[in-house]
Amino acid sequence: MAIPLGLILAITVVDILAPGDIHLGPLLIVAPAITPWFAGPWLTGLVGALAVAAQAVIGVLRDQDELFSTNHQVQIAALALLSLVIVVFSRQRQRRIRQLAQVRSVSEATQRVVLPPLPHRMGPLRLASAYRAADDEAQIGGDLYAATRTGNGARLLIGDVRGKGMTAISDASVIMGSFRDAAHRSASLAELVVTLEESIRRHLAEHAPHAEADELYEQFVTALVLDISDEEPMARMINCGHPPPLLLHKHHVTALYPRHAEPPLGMCDLPRTGLTVDPFPFEDDDTLLLYTDGIIEARSSDGSFYPLAERIAQWADSGPEALLHHIRTDLMAHVGGQLNDDAAAVAIQRSPTLDPGHQLKKVVHTTSPDHAG
Repeated sequence: MAIPLGLILAITVVDILAPGDIHLGPLLIVAPAITPWFAGPWLTGLVGALAVAAQAVIGVLRDQDELFSTNHQVQIAALALLSLVIVVFSRQRQRRIRQLAQVRSVSEATQRVVLPPLPHRMGPLRLASAYRAADDEAQIGGDLYAATRTGNGARLLIGDVRGKGMTAISDASVIMGSFRDAAHRSASLAELVVTLEESIRRHLAEHAPHAEADELYEQFVTALVLDISDEEPMARMINCGHPPPLLLHKHHVTALYPRHAEPPLGMCDLPRTGLTVDPFPFEDDDTLLLYTDGIIEARSSDGSFYPLAERIAQWADSGPEALLHHIRTDLMAHVGGQLNDDAAAVAIQRSPTLDPGHQLKKVVHTTSPDHAG
């Protein structure tokens, strides 16, 4: 408040001391004009009233006859009218700010329901996840990830729904809900992918019954499904049109391209058959980075893409949380602070030491019935 009040005082003093042919009083409107940036309508109205009073003081101190002149009275009336208009707009602005705060609150609640953060620990795995929507005012978008424990390992999903807005959020929620349910019931990754395919096709058919075939083909989800065993230093994946994960092994970064690439979910009219599972080594202290194309397709001011595989080699010794922090900071510096697409990433590190719950489960499993007590 010192800024508008200081402006009123400065303009008043300078106008009083200025020569008779110089009138700075109309500049007093600047004070109420800038007040809504940091104050509400009541304080804006108070500053406007002080500006009108200052204009009257100028008329009195410069020349009492000037106060009653037509020119000065018009200046006072114009200043009062403009101040009133500014107060009205300030009230509307404050109402919009409250509405935006409510929308953000709902968005954050929706994010926690639709896209909850991954647990930091899952058996022998340490996990970290990060999400940044392209829209600064949004908390969620079309990128998705999920993880769940199975009998002897963990299954993870990362995906990217084509498009943005509520439609993309709806498609993402369908995929994640289907994954959380089917990950426990499906005996193999191939069965899990078939279930996800059926879910998204059914969802698209129900919500777009009159859409043309070409429009349905434009609605799809790229997805990567992983199965990581607790016991063996191996992991298995099926990639449905998603960017290949990056494996950090002893300061070496390897892109894990699938031997047989599958089309994205939602693009197949016929049932998926002959799905190929790609195994790869995943040893102690290795880190696996899953990500969406919003990261690798992010461009700098000169048009160059973000070199994710090159950058993460220098952070190979970082834990999952630190790795994602480095990527997020470096990515935003690369694009100048503004992404053009949603971006999500999941870092998974196999720890050589299992968590206590897993160790207990392993002991109970290996204990003979005679010693079960």
